[in-house]
Amino acid sequence: MPRPTQAGAAEPAVRTTVVGSYPVPSWLGPAPTLPNLRDAVMVVLKTQELAGVDVVSDGELTRFDASHPDTNGMIDYFASRMDGIRSRLTREEAARFAARPEMRFRASPAGVVTGPVGQGTLDLPAAWEWSRALTDKPMKLTVTSPYMLARTLLDDHYRDLRALTNALADALAAQVAAVSAPVVQVDEANLPGHPEDAGWASAPINTVLRAARAERGVHLCFGNYGGQSVQTGLWKDLLPFFNTLEADHLVLETAHRDPAELTALRELKPGLSLGLGVIDIKSTVVETADDIARAVERASALLGADRIRWIHPDCGFWMLPRSVADRKLRSLVSGRDRYLGRQ
Repeated sequence: MPRPTQAGAAEPAVRTTVVGSYPVPSWLGPAPTLPNLRDAVMVVLKTQELAGVDVVSDGELTRFDASHPDTNGMIDYFASRMDGIRSRLTREEAARFAARPEMRFRASPAGVVTGPVGQGTLDLPAAWEWSRALTDKPMKLTVTSPYMLARTLLDDHYRDLRALTNALADALAAQVAAVSAPVVQVDEANLPGHPEDAGWASAPINTVLRAARAERGVHLCFGNYGGQSVQTGLWKDLLPFFNTLEADHLVLETAHRDPAELTALRELKPGLSLGLGVIDIKSTVVETADDIARAVERASALLGADRIRWIHPDCGFWMLPRSVADRKLRSLVSGRDRYLGRQ
C-alpha cells in the first residue's frame, strides 16, 4: 500500500513517543538524592533523544519511590500529596481493601479518603518544568486518570466511586491547567477491566483533558504490575467510551493483544487519532524495524493511514531492564522510518 507522506511539514506523518515510565538507572534506587535524580533524568532523556523519539518523557522519575516498585509512583505519588487522603493505614483498613476482589493485584490501598479531596502539596507544574529544562525535545506530561486513582483508594468520605472520581478530576485539572506541555496524556489502566463504568467515567477524564493547553491523549492498557496484565477485557467493549473522550488521540496497548481486535477500532469517531502500541513491554524479545513497519502497515490497511498518527510501546518501560528498553526504543524509531520509506 502507498505510504503516507508529510511533504513540506516539519513533523512526520507518524510520530514516535514513549508512554511515560522508563527503567530506573541503577544508582538512583540506593541513593535517591536530587543530584542523582537529575543525572538519571538526563540519561533517560538523552537515551530517547539519541534514538530519535519525537516526543519524549522524563521517565516519570520525579515520581520514583523505591517503596512502590509495581507502579513507579503512578498511584502513590498523587495520593500521598493530596488533601483529604491519609496514607497511613490501620490493619482494619488494609483488610477492608483486601476484601475487594477486583483489586487483588494490589496489596493495600494507596490511602484512605477521610475528607474533601484537594490538590494539597501535589505540584505537577513544578516537576514538569524541572524536567523540561533538561531537554530541547518536546516533552509530554503524563497524569494518572482520576478513575484509576479512585479505584485504588479506600473511600470513607464520599462513599461513592463516581463522586470521588469527580473530586479527583477537579484537583488534577487544576494542576494540568498550569502546565504548558505540548502533549498531555491521561493514563488509565483500570477501566479496560471495568467497562461497566465506561458510561460515566469519560466525564471526569474529560474534566482533566479540557484543562490541557495543547494536544490531549489518553493511554489505556490492561495493566503492567510486575510485568503482567491485571485486567481482562476487549477494546470493542470500550468503543462508546472512546467516542465520548474529548481527546485528540488514544495511546493503546495493541502489541500484546490479538491483532484481530483492531477491527473494532474502525468505529472510532472522526478526528480521534490512534496511537498504536507496536512494542510489547511484557516481553524481553526486541522487535526488529521490520516487525514495527509491518505492524503499522497492517493497522493502516485496516483502519486507514490517516488514523495512525503515533506509534509507541504498549505501556511504560518501567519493568524492563534498561538494555532491553534501550534497544526496543531504537527499533521503534527505525521501524517508523522504514514504514515512511526513510530507510
